[in-house]
Amino acid sequence: MSANDTEKILFLSDYMEGAHPSILKRLADTNLEKTAGYGTDDYCEEARNKIRLECGCPAAAVHFLVGGTQANATVIDALLRLYQGVISADTGHINGHEAGAIEASGHKVLALPHLFGKLEAQKIKSYMDDFYNDDNHSHMVMPGMVYISQPTEYGTLYSLSELKAISEVCRQRHIPLYMDGARLAYALACPENDVTLKDIASLCDVFYIGGTKCGALFGEAVVLPQPSIIPEFFTIVKQHGALLAKGRILGLQFDALFTDNLYYQLGKNAIETADRLRKGLQTLNMTLYFPTPTNQIFVVMENEQMKKLSSCAGFGFWEKYDDKRTVVRFVTSWATTPEDVDTLLDSLSRHI
Repeated sequence: MSANDTEKILFLSDYMEGAHPSILKRLADTNLEKTAGYGTDDYCEEARNKIRLECGCPAAAVHFLVGGTQANATVIDALLRLYQGVISADTGHINGHEAGAIEASGHKVLALPHLFGKLEAQKIKSYMDDFYNDDNHSHMVMPGMVYISQPTEYGTLYSLSELKAISEVCRQRHIPLYMDGARLAYALACPENDVTLKDIASLCDVFYIGGTKCGALFGEAVVLPQPSIIPEFFTIVKQHGALLAKGRILGLQFDALFTDNLYYQLGKNAIETADRLRKGLQTLNMTLYFPTPTNQIFVVMENEQMKKLSSCAGFGFWEKYDDKRTVVRFVTSWATTPEDVDTLLDSLSRHI
């Protein structure tokens, strides 16, 4: 971000602000306390207990890591054998936006075509059938797990029926299902969502609850509903350089997020401001790339319009639509205000 960006109204991503004030207060109030390290303190355990309660998994293992790519790389490497790869939508975060972190650990991302960012159960089944029906499959990368995210990279949601279908395929084929929940607060708060944390815990073998993009300074909570799936995960986290010595900092944040429904409230703010923006865009006759119910909005914009708007507003390039138009992304967050949205819409009205 350049110095000029500080003068723009920014809708680039949902991790641009610092943290919710209640988190900062908890960190400040406990700043000089001395606690055990590496997530073994009482604050981390309290956060774990709150997460276990929300997930309906009293025996779940909960591990706090710093960031999403770190969590994905650590979990996927821990789940896969040396000769296995991970099935993902070709638009999946691990396939396009993690700088080859999965491949750097020695595993291949097995990318399948997406439907508005989502994998389909039947395509996963067909891929695995084709693999094992190939007489040469011993020379190929074995599919060893499935990766999905909720919401997807396109801001879309897996319905409960879709998640159940994918989970069933995975269990029939004896491979784990892993959900990336970097933006999970925004999925859970969306009126169109019918998947709860309890559903996720019952249908996924591993998942993480995102904090970095959902009101925390940083941090993700990796949940193993059945800890035996990765019995030495703590050691594996350490081996990957992902174990924070001052683990209390992570635990306190998730303790705050799961107190008085704060996590859900923060998600709701992003959804409400996204709805306000979406309606404003439609009033301005802007073309939505396709409907998205969460906090990411994709707009088809003339290249000249995009260039003009970029002088006063920050948004993300997504993909080229054609020679004259581009798909751009606007993202609201837990901290976006109605006034922010109105300022952006005013800028749009003056540049289209």
